[in-house]
Amino acid sequence: MIFIVVKWNIRPERSDEWLSLVDDFTKGTRSEPGNIFFEWSRSVDNPNEFVLVEAFRDGDAGGAHVNSDHFKAAMGWMPDVVAATPQIINVEVPGDGWSRMAEVTPR
Repeated sequence: MIFIVVKWNIRPERSDEWLSLVDDFTKGTRSEPGNIFFEWSRSVDNPNEFVLVEAFRDGDAGGAHVNSDHFKAAMGWMPDVVAATPQIINVEVPGDGWSRMAEVTPR
């Protein structure tokens, strides 16, 4: 599985609309056959920072993602909204999705 985490620093005047702006990109990515998950979160410490956690089945699925029309469209407008170049972690890990945490279970 290809596991990716991206930190997005958004221009303050655009941060409140960020999740709306990325809606088509998010829906398009989630509909890809090789996508496992694609989840956005907003920082509790910095309202202009969003974190994207995503995973793809394998390198071929990741390649299909970056060559998709919705990816190319997003890359076309995102430079006008970001305040800095996004930071990324991109690794290949074993498995095909989330595992359960052993240390915490509901009582």
